[in-house]
Amino acid sequence: MDKAATLLFQGALPELLRKPAAHGEVLYPVTRQTSIKDVIEALGPPHTEIHGISADGRPVGFEHRLAPGERIEIRPAELPIDVFRPTLLRPTPLPPGPKRFVADANVGRLATLLRLLGYDVAYDRDMEDGELARIAAAEGRIALSRDWSCLKRAKIVHGRLIRANDPQQQLRDILRAYDLTPPYAAFSRCLRCNRVLSPVEKKDVLNQLLPKTKRYYETFSTCPQCGRIYWAGSHYEHMRGFLREILKGEGKLSR
Repeated sequence: MDKAATLLFQGALPELLRKPAAHGEVLYPVTRQTSIKDVIEALGPPHTEIHGISADGRPVGFEHRLAPGERIEIRPAELPIDVFRPTLLRPTPLPPGPKRFVADANVGRLATLLRLLGYDVAYDRDMEDGELARIAAAEGRIALSRDWSCLKRAKIVHGRLIRANDPQQQLRDILRAYDLTPPYAAFSRCLRCNRVLSPVEKKDVLNQLLPKTKRYYETFSTCPQCGRIYWAGSHYEHMRGFLREILKGEGKLSR
């Protein structure tokens, strides 16, 4: 193919190609003017998984127009991903501060686990792809999804394609990918609403407590949005043990 460009997908990127390619090498016929971003996504990988592109050894951006005979090298992220540093592919970094996320229904359990550790995760099981992309762009959030087409939306700049089926492995991947290090602010957010919990006097929630809870517990928090009440009961100890098992070697739960 004398009008073909050679695309070399490096690292784990060949696993995301729609068609198998020996050594991640794809001969792509250049029959019209098109951006390298469109070419890459047509072959499979969402742009969120691409963190470096070079054409004949020269770094280029997503807008680069593919030319016949070019050799294009396409690289995945080097972990951890620095979302606060401008790059050629992402010249506008996220604003400084805690990393925040938005997740769709296919990673709902991951969203809950991140909230358990204290991370701000916008999540609604009925959220559509367009709304997820809008929230990611408007609020400076990292998009998390297992849906390839969702992460190909142009509004999404920072995102991660979740590959693992197991939510615990998904959590480990995100902690390492975005350098989410301990100590964590575990049990500081409402698992239902994502709001930061507020301390509340026992007397102010007494009429909402079961008899045994009234008898054995004195410290309570509440969600300022939904009013759900939290306390360190048996469920709390169960969840601490569950998180410790997931986070073996990662460090302390609370800061």
